[in-house]
Amino acid sequence: MCAAVYVLSTVTGYVLTSALLLKCPNLLHRKKRETFVSKHISHRGGAGENLENTMMAFKHAVDVGTDMLELDCHLTKDEQVVVSHDGDLQRTCGIDTNISDVTYAELPPYLCRLGVTFQRECFCEGGEDKRIPLLRDVFDAFPNTPVNIDIKVNNDTLIKKVSELVVKYDRAHLTVWGNASNQIVRKCYKENPHIPVLFSLPRVLQLLGLFYTGLLPFVPIKEQFLEIPMPSIITKLQDPSRLTRGQRFIAWLADTLLMRKALFDHLTARGIQVKLHLW
Repeated sequence: MCAAVYVLSTVTGYVLTSALLLKCPNLLHRKKRETFVSKHISHRGGAGENLENTMMAFKHAVDVGTDMLELDCHLTKDEQVVVSHDGDLQRTCGIDTNISDVTYAELPPYLCRLGVTFQRECFCEGGEDKRIPLLRDVFDAFPNTPVNIDIKVNNDTLIKKVSELVVKYDRAHLTVWGNASNQIVRKCYKENPHIPVLFSLPRVLQLLGLFYTGLLPFVPIKEQFLEIPMPSIITKLQDPSRLTRGQRFIAWLADTLLMRKALFDHLTARGIQVKLHLW
């Protein structure tokens, strides 16, 4: 009887404390300093309106008032940091080779017409700008615009050079970087802990586990940006008639578990920005 009372009181105390700290996390954690707030992010510079990851796309996004540019980085054979989503040039340039196998001077221009990979049956016609830009070109052109950098490959030299560029242009307060890979995010944080990092996919899953067990309010978090696609949006990239009942159920379940206002409110109160990919 005494043991049961002890267990009940302990569980009740844990639940109440967790609920309190979920609502008021600053009782335990210092709120992270937000050097900028972004509500509108231009994915690949606004692919679908201009050729993705080009200077024209970035300029158009900034002109229409975006809060942040999202872009992807690779390293050329001569160790230049370039802005490109794909590591190979087949889809974007029609050439079967990898960016890492050619120098920057050897990079071909983009094709005139590119498919928008995150929107079914959507293509973008290019203008005059078909050049794959350098990351420093973006930093030079938009010194005051926050940039979200996806480190596309697990390459120590790439991570080091991106960090050096961020430091050179004094942009640690305007930059967030990372990848879905936890290994890459850890390397980014180790290379330069002053640049905010994104949640990797494993960390998102861990975040959900902590949230649903009530442990999240007690755990410190190093990341400053949670950037996730809505699961139900991903299913729209496929032909709806080809989705099985199981796939629809998984999308519904993922939406139900992930899209939780209490979770997002808690993270926001701790100074962690939450961004949903709605495309």
